Order: sequence, then structure tokens, then C-alpha cells
Amino acid sequence: MSGVKRRYLLRESDRKEFLRRFSENFGVDYKDLFGLKPKVEVLDVSEGKIFVINDKPVLMEFKGVFMPTLVFEDLIHRLPKVVVDIGAVPHICNGADVMAPGVVRVEGEFREGDLVLVSDERHGKAIAITKALLGSREIKILKGGRVLKNLHHVGDSVWRVMIDAFQKRKS
Repeated sequence: MSGVKRRYLLRESDRKEFLRRFSENFGVDYKDLFGLKPKVEVLDVSEGKIFVINDKPVLMEFKGVFMPTLVFEDLIHRLPKVVVDIGAVPHICNGADVMAPGVVRVEGEFREGDLVLVSDERHGKAIAITKALLGSREIKILKGGRVLKNLHHVGDSVWRVMIDAFQKRKS
């Protein structure tokens, strides 16, 4: 498992605190998504932590930001979304921030600092989790400049760790 420094289960008290924090941060009841007593593992990686709940890498924490992974569809589809044109996709998947000219449409309302899902216009696939540099109203009318800070994208080191660690389990 390349990139994983340490892997461990959370103790009962830490698990309860983590799940409470998860429910509070994302406005959902963890029991609805994971059941009453989910197993919570932590993967320490160089960038931060990946939280694995019931054998699925669903959340991560990096530089103080607690966010869903791109594979946690139950939560990422609750985030507001920005759809980008197909020309922006390779740049975003190489770690670039989202620029106003690449934005095709904004779905949902958000404020500066909120987490925003980015998807491509052709297939509607989630390609990045970002932090809004401006609110949704400003982004809709802006013609130039950076609008979303790329935090996690398809192909990044976290994505590769998740693929290495969890695709092998399925084989």
C-alpha cells in the first residue's frame, strides 16, 4: 500500500467523537449512512488522514479541512456543484484551480470558503472537491480569474492511495 504511513482502528471514544463531528460538519446523521456502530479506520498519509468507514474511504482531513473523498457519493452529491467544460478537465485533474472561463454552470448556493463539488459537463462525473474562493452568485457573473481552490482531485496522491488500498481488496 504505497503512501500509507500507518493504518489503525479508532478507539471507541475517538470513534464516537469522530462520528459526532462528521454529523455536525455535514448536517447528516451518521447512523443513516453507516449504521449504529460503524468500523472506523484511519490511514495516515503524508498529506493528512483518510478515514475509512465500514471498509470504504469516505472522508479525509488535510490542513485542517475535513472533507469527503471523491468516492463517497452519498455525501458529495449533497454538496453544491460547479460544472466545468471538457477543456478544463485535464487541468483540474492535474491539480489546477478552477478558473471562471471554464465554468459552464453553478448548481446550488454556496459562500466563500464552502466545499464545492466539480464535475465535467460531458459525463457529469465528479472530478474534484474544491473550496470556494467566491460565493455562487459572484461565480455566475465572473468572466475571469480563479473561483475554486482545488483540494482533492481524480489522480491526486490521495486518489492513488485509495485505489491502491481498496481496489486490491476487491480482487
